[in-house]
Amino acid sequence: MNRWRPTAARIWACAFLGMCSVSAVAQETNEDQPADPDTGESTVAERTLGLLPNPYERLGIKFAATYIGEVLGNATGGLEQGATFEGRLNLAVDIDFDRLAGWRGLTAHANVFVIHGDGLSRSNLNNFFVVSGIEALPTARLYEAYVEQKFFHDKWSIRAGQLAADSEFIASKYTDVFTNASLGWPAITAVNLPAGGPSPPLAAVGARLSAKLSDNVTVLAAIFDGDSAGPGPGDPQQRNRYGLNFRVNDPPLVLSEAQFGWKDIAANDGHAGAFKIGGWHHFGTFNDQRFTSDGRSVADPAGSGLGRMLRADDGIYSVIEQKIYSVPKSKDRGVGVFMRTSASPPDRNLIDFYADAGIDFIGFFDQRQHDKFGVAVGYAHVSRRAQALDRDYAFFMAQPDWPIRSSEALFTASYLYEIKAGWNLLPNYQHIFRPAGGATDPTGPNPGIRLKDASVFGVRSVMKF
Repeated sequence: MNRWRPTAARIWACAFLGMCSVSAVAQETNEDQPADPDTGESTVAERTLGLLPNPYERLGIKFAATYIGEVLGNATGGLEQGATFEGRLNLAVDIDFDRLAGWRGLTAHANVFVIHGDGLSRSNLNNFFVVSGIEALPTARLYEAYVEQKFFHDKWSIRAGQLAADSEFIASKYTDVFTNASLGWPAITAVNLPAGGPSPPLAAVGARLSAKLSDNVTVLAAIFDGDSAGPGPGDPQQRNRYGLNFRVNDPPLVLSEAQFGWKDIAANDGHAGAFKIGGWHHFGTFNDQRFTSDGRSVADPAGSGLGRMLRADDGIYSVIEQKIYSVPKSKDRGVGVFMRTSASPPDRNLIDFYADAGIDFIGFFDQRQHDKFGVAVGYAHVSRRAQALDRDYAFFMAQPDWPIRSSEALFTASYLYEIKAGWNLLPNYQHIFRPAGGATDPTGPNPGIRLKDASVFGVRSVMKF
């Protein structure tokens, strides 16, 4: 039996070894500003329509509102064909206590999601690469609510409260043009972690430390409650419908990441880049993907049908991003590329390997300096243990043509067209190869159904008021 079990200590060792082996120079970031989960931009300094009054901004209190509405439809493939409309209003408040009360370095951030509409992946596709980053069950939900204290000349900071991990961990700035959820928080963590991990639409109680050790090296570490919805049957979003569970007693999830940045490849060429390496460790229990506690297959009618409980789970990952072309006399415009990879043990995870990569053209034309165009691909491999379970079902069901899940792949292209400052339109196309690995979950409500490739067309509107 081939088992891969990296421990938290090994993950820290990988991060340290990476720190020792990477040579880098200065990189400037905006990681200290809270990110809008709808756009990836800061909620403090952004381009808006200027419609939202902020009468208390001089006192350090800033309000922000973003509305996303989108139409998506799959012309082919999945469980069934159809179209849907969904939307999310994000209401945020940021407080600077230095301006409000003279407390240097202390800030607070909170935001609420108001969600409506149906989800195409949930209703039509049944796939891993959820086609929309705003797909969620309709509700009004508190998302993040935290305080942050900066110190050591703002190079170190601590956040505590209800937090999300996706804006800081396993992240690349060149994925913000894409609407697929997995190009934010990758499918491997969204599928493998309880309640999808601390990412939209469910954040978790936790704390995060960020330390800028030098101009080119930053380390992050965080601890979260390991299940923001809590244990139980059904959709985790229904178990934490309003984002007010504030759970703290579940086995924790810890993440760590080391970031190495460079400002130039050659002297003063403006080709900034970064390499990030990290990992996570969950202290809870996870179901074996094939075997029960008495050593039988989950597919065996004589067994319990429940995977044995295995202690803890891990994942390691890397991110590399590089600006390969810089528009002359411009800091942000140009062409950037990224690649992310991640792996987890196959015995307790449905997805054991994940990778994505893409290219982002930013303000390429002088007449359209805020437009973006991106093309990306993604790959999620169904673990060997889960594939073996599919073969067991074929044997016990006496159905030699029972589908064996293999992998899901994604191709997507998206264009961000700025209608005016604060209002963007994003037409996009996504092709899903082998949704859910090519078949439905054999232990789910619709077992053994083959899923054909899906073509998804969409248009998203993003308005920052």
